[in-house]
Amino acid sequence: MAAEEPGKLSHLDEKGAARMVDVSAKADTERIATAECYVVMEPATLALIQEGGLPKGDVLAVARVAGIMAAKRTSELIPMCHPLPVTGVTVDLEPAGDDRLRIVATVKTTGKTGVEMEALTATSVAGLTVYDMCKAVDKAMRVEGVRLLAKRGGKSGDWRAPE
Repeated sequence: MAAEEPGKLSHLDEKGAARMVDVSAKADTERIATAECYVVMEPATLALIQEGGLPKGDVLAVARVAGIMAAKRTSELIPMCHPLPVTGVTVDLEPAGDDRLRIVATVKTTGKTGVEMEALTATSVAGLTVYDMCKAVDKAMRVEGVRLLAKRGGKSGDWRAPE
């Protein structure tokens, strides 16, 4: 495994071609990552979600399952991601004010590489699922603020997003 230089993109080889990083020499460690996003909508749309008043069903339950499924399939969506044995996924959806839903996903594994992309994918797909289920009543919704909040484990150690 080639040593990675600080400030260098690890998914590019010495000629600049895309590559999957070889993690075979890394130690298996517990890895945890948490990400968030927001779905911004009309207050009436959020009220319908909370009341269970949408014709497609329980938006929060379906979005939660979609996020969990997405975390487990991230390597099929993001070309350079390693398939990982995901050992735990939580996806929480809660109102953040009267016009937005906050989605937070935490993904866990024990392995050679982190689960940041799995957590980011989980929040994104859960947000898109909310949009899909509510678009009939609010086409102007936005999925925004997708970001990593924290990661733990691995050679680079722990990291937290600045407040």
